[in-house]
Amino acid sequence: MSEERPASPGQTITADQIKRWGPTWSRRVGTMLAKGVWNTRVVGAERVPRTGRLLVAANHTGIIDGPLLHGVIPRESHMIIKEEMFSGVIGFLMRGAGQIPVDRRNGRAALQTALTLLQEDRLVGVFPEGTRGGGDVKQTKAGIAWLAVRSGAPVLPVAILGTRPAGKKPGYIPGFRGRLLVEFGEPFVAVDPGAGVGRAAVTEAMGRIQQELGAHVHGASERHDIPLPRSTEI
Repeated sequence: MSEERPASPGQTITADQIKRWGPTWSRRVGTMLAKGVWNTRVVGAERVPRTGRLLVAANHTGIIDGPLLHGVIPRESHMIIKEEMFSGVIGFLMRGAGQIPVDRRNGRAALQTALTLLQEDRLVGVFPEGTRGGGDVKQTKAGIAWLAVRSGAPVLPVAILGTRPAGKKPGYIPGFRGRLLVEFGEPFVAVDPGAGVGRAAVTEAMGRIQQELGAHVHGASERHDIPLPRSTEI
């Protein structure tokens, strides 16, 4: 057997390079951050299926959204994260944590890797907006729709609120014991299985995911009175 070499920025990631055991320890670190460093309220965790393939779709406003979500999901997860994070010490930890680097110019390798993990009945987390923004899900990338269509996995919407309050810049990090909120919605099927796996099915799934996630995020924002950053603050 050839020696496994870790992927680095600019290299193609493959499924055999993902540490399946990584989320076992890294989730504990995320939980410590969510509950120890910050004061995170989690709503709807009982809606997360404990087994089986699952796509988690979350809005994205703050730099800590990834580790926060990883720590509060009540099962092990593999997050798709921009490859720029996979360098130096942080990159070493990311690879050991079993996370998936994505080249945002061409994410095919990351999507194929995520699809393999889903086919192993694992959980894959995605930020469909593609980058930190207003968190209002005004647009979504096609990647998660492609994964939903190809894997048949249900999609579970998640609202992450408070990680970047209105008026703060995208690099903002909440202070010690900052109050944050993560609310899980109800899983849904993004597209009828009879629609096939072609472009039309992906387009349909993308629209459904944007609609469901956007509605969930705005609903959670109103329910908990936590405003989203304004688009002018992106």
